[in-house]
Amino acid sequence: MNNRRISISLTNIILLVTLPLLLILLWQLRSLIVVLMISIVLAATLAPLVNTAQKAGLPRLLAVLMVYAGLIATLTGFGLIIGPTVVQQIQSLIGRFPGYLEALRSLLSGLILRFGMSETGAPDIINQLLDVQGLISWAIRSSQQLVVRSYSVTRGIIGSVFSALLALLLSAYMLSASKQLLADIINLFPHPLNQQLAKQIEPVAKRMGGYIQGRILVSGILGVLISVSLRFLGLSELALGLGVIAGFTNLIPFFGPILGAIPALIVATSQGGLTFVWVLLLFTVVQNLETYVLDPLLVGNSVKVPPLYQLLAVLGGAQVLGIIGALIIPPWVAGMGVLLENLYIKPKLLAEGHHDLD
Repeated sequence: MNNRRISISLTNIILLVTLPLLLILLWQLRSLIVVLMISIVLAATLAPLVNTAQKAGLPRLLAVLMVYAGLIATLTGFGLIIGPTVVQQIQSLIGRFPGYLEALRSLLSGLILRFGMSETGAPDIINQLLDVQGLISWAIRSSQQLVVRSYSVTRGIIGSVFSALLALLLSAYMLSASKQLLADIINLFPHPLNQQLAKQIEPVAKRMGGYIQGRILVSGILGVLISVSLRFLGLSELALGLGVIAGFTNLIPFFGPILGAIPALIVATSQGGLTFVWVLLLFTVVQNLETYVLDPLLVGNSVKVPPLYQLLAVLGGAQVLGIIGALIIPPWVAGMGVLLENLYIKPKLLAEGHHDLD
């Protein structure tokens, strides 16, 4: 009995000593951990393409090289074709932004006067509702916080480029040597947990990859739709840039569509109230199209993550890792949901006598 007490006491002491050291080590390696998380998400996203190429008769390594070469060529092609125009339009948008806010101020002033406010009281109300300098300061401050959190993980611009290249290389290695790599990791766990985890690799990868694939596809569709629609609505000078902004921000669930709509709505005020109404209607239709058609069809059926969990994942990821966190944490939540469902919830329900789990 005394020996057992001493053993437990020593174990507790060892845990108390090693746990803080382990946490400090993980904190020092947080940049590498984030890169690994991005690599795993990227590998899970590209795995279906690699598997398809391998089934066509290509060796695994050659299939990985072809998929990555195709990905790089596609991104480079899009960058060369639309990149200069997008950059020029976004720079123009930034330069004209204060003027667009002033146009919005005038529009709101006219609306308030229509509702019977006096001309002397309207400016005060407008100043309270729309403080141009305050809005610009808030937008810059909020954007800087998100970017700084991302940069603090990757250690600046050079670190971000290096981390992106490292994530690309690691994901390629994971795909080319995935079976042996996963087998080595799983063998670290005791029996029978190792066998249970081995069965979860494929569904976890499908859930994580399916999330990113769905979001990219939905964002691409909406970006093209918004660009074309804004051109017809009279914003052709900035339509492509605004569509790219809306498509990129749409990668972030919940808040992304709202963030993407704000620049287009502000620009629309310079064209008059009717254009503003049409652009607002456009984004309302697009939002409903995404929520009730595209997301359930392309994302929801394959991911099966409750909206509340997605929202918490986005908020938590953005709070800790900035923009990077808002993008990569939700697929990890989707993957962890598979483990929770298959290793805990389903066995628990079976033990309680619930046999109809589907």
